[in-house]
Amino acid sequence: MTQPSPARHNVLGVGVSAVDYELAVECLLGAARSQTPFAGSALAVHAIMEARADESYRRRLNALDLATPDGQPVRWALNGLYGLGLRDRVYGPFLMQRLCTRAALEGLPVFLFGGTDDLLGRLSAALRRDYPGLAIAGMQASRFRRITSEEAAGDAARIQASGARLVFCGLGCPRQEAWVQAMRPLIRAPLLGVGAAFALAAGDRPMAPAWMQRRGLEWLFRLSQEPGRLSGRYLVRSPAFPFLVLRQRLGGAVPGCDPTETSPEYWG
Repeated sequence: MTQPSPARHNVLGVGVSAVDYELAVECLLGAARSQTPFAGSALAVHAIMEARADESYRRRLNALDLATPDGQPVRWALNGLYGLGLRDRVYGPFLMQRLCTRAALEGLPVFLFGGTDDLLGRLSAALRRDYPGLAIAGMQASRFRRITSEEAAGDAARIQASGARLVFCGLGCPRQEAWVQAMRPLIRAPLLGVGAAFALAAGDRPMAPAWMQRRGLEWLFRLSQEPGRLSGRYLVRSPAFPFLVLRQRLGGAVPGCDPTETSPEYWG
């Protein structure tokens, strides 16, 4: 059985799904209920700019079943290019919250993949506290390196055997997209890359004020928190995004975003 995928629209060569929270949640829960392989991730500007520089990564993004507009600028780009009228982004941490609420109500166990053992301990405690009745089928910390196909097969077998019906991946961009896309054929459950959701839900990282989120200024808040790690992302690569989108709107050529075959590349 194949889970239908929402319509996607080309933003600088990456197909971004035209979804709101409700549709994204229903797509993922549909795959969870039917135990259908399904790969998704929440895409911010950083992911799209990475894809412009890395053809293999762009192909991986376009092979996903769901690529939500995680950042406000990505939503603005969709609306400006295609007149979609999307009223909100679909932010990975908030999407995970909504899915945990529904998973607790429907008795759908979840699996947590990525981060450190300490982070996963704090995260699982926070999720059990915030979503009473949520079943956590299992957890696995990142190895913080590429893994072999044999290791990936072992990871997939453990996740499948756990009874998980929904898998959250917190490896961060671009590793999480490589992981969910490569593992999709091996696990009969939706796999979702959720970016910083693990650290935020566990209380390890503060969330930007709501007013900054609404105005697309979350990047500035994150830069103030981690200037050394994020300066290259936010001060070098991302500023070109609105100008490239404007060029696309004026007729500039962009790569196609049709799904294509990708060779396995495992991250863990």
